[in-house]
Amino acid sequence: MPPLTADDVACWVLKSNRPPGALLPRWQPGETAVLDRCLRPSYRLTLMTPGQPCLLWVSGRDRPGVHALGRLAGPVDHAFPGGPVVAVRWSRLAAPVDRSELLADPATRSAEVLRMPAGSNPSWLSPGQYAAVLGHAGITA
Repeated sequence: MPPLTADDVACWVLKSNRPPGALLPRWQPGETAVLDRCLRPSYRLTLMTPGQPCLLWVSGRDRPGVHALGRLAGPVDHAFPGGPVVAVRWSRLAAPVDRSELLADPATRSAEVLRMPAGSNPSWLSPGQYAAVLGHAGITA
């Protein structure tokens, strides 16, 4: 696959193996929170700019799928000890979008996060895939 361009990416996918309540114990559905997410160094980090949409993908056996939507709250911090991070302003979904819903949808089943679940942060969604995820979340763009 050729390298991504800014035009390819409608939304960044940032993964966690912990659900939102474990990331921030008092974070309730519908509330917003700013959390840092660790990133793997790659050329993709040069494509990440403040304000871009992103989603929080929870992996694992317990309710895998999209648990929050957000926007990059700042630039990638390459000086963070342990590797690059980015701050994200998240809004926790009242009802997560389950992985099985996205696998069943022709618009999203080819998403990188579904094809390569063990891939590193960040992953991404195309415009069509992002629109479909928003539709599953009950959000009109």
